Amino acid sequence: MHQAPLHTEPDHLVVTAASLQAGMDWVEEKLGVSMAPRIGGEHVRLGTHNALMSLGPGFYLEVIAIDPAAPAPGRARWFGLDRLAPGAPPRLAHWVARSGDIHAAAQAATIKPGVIEEMSRGALHWLITIAADGALQCEGALPSLIQWQTEPHPASALPELGCRLERLELDHPRAPEIAETLQAIGLRDRRIALRTAPAPRLAAAIVTPHGLRRLD
Repeated sequence: MHQAPLHTEPDHLVVTAASLQAGMDWVEEKLGVSMAPRIGGEHVRLGTHNALMSLGPGFYLEVIAIDPAAPAPGRARWFGLDRLAPGAPPRLAHWVARSGDIHAAAQAATIKPGVIEEMSRGALHWLITIAADGALQCEGALPSLIQWQTEPHPASALPELGCRLERLELDHPRAPEIAETLQAIGLRDRRIALRTAPAPRLAAAIVTPHGLRRLD
C-alpha cells in the first residue's frame, strides 16, 4: 500500500518571557504593533498562559509565560520556561510546525522532538511534542510538532494586523542534522533559512505596517 508523503508546515513562533505582560510589551516594541488585548488563555496542565498575534492565515506568534496564579504542575513546563531566570528578558525562543499526522512525523524525525502529549485550552484541543525535561530541542532551532484536533485554526480568530513572516533564521552547530529532520518530516518552506554557526540563534524578519522588523 502506497503511503502518502509527509507534509509539515510552520504553525507559530514562540516568544518566552518572565511574565506575559513583559513579553507582550517586547513584541509591541519590536514590531510597532500592539498585542493587547490578545490574551489567549491558560494551559492548566502545565501552569502557563499565553497571548497570540496573527501573522496571517494559519500562522501566528505566541507569547508564553508561567502563570503566577496557577499551581505548580508537578512536572517540567514546556518551552524551557522552568529554566528562565527571574526577570529574564523576552526572546524568540522556539517555533512549532504543524503536521496532519504527528505520530508519523515524530517517528520519521531523525532528531526526536519529544513525547506526543494531548493538550487543551478552552475549546481548543491538540497534540504536541514536549521533551520530558521541558527543554527546547536543539536550543529551539528544531520545531516542536503540533496537530490540531479542533477547527478552525486558532489564527482565524485573531484580528488581522497586517503582519507576515518574511524569514525565520535558524543558526545552529547541528544545522545539517536539523535539515535532515526537516526533510524527513516533509517541511519545505522557503521562509526557513537554516545555516551552520558556532552558537544557536533564532531570528524572525516580519513584515509589518511599519516596514520590515525583527524579533531575535
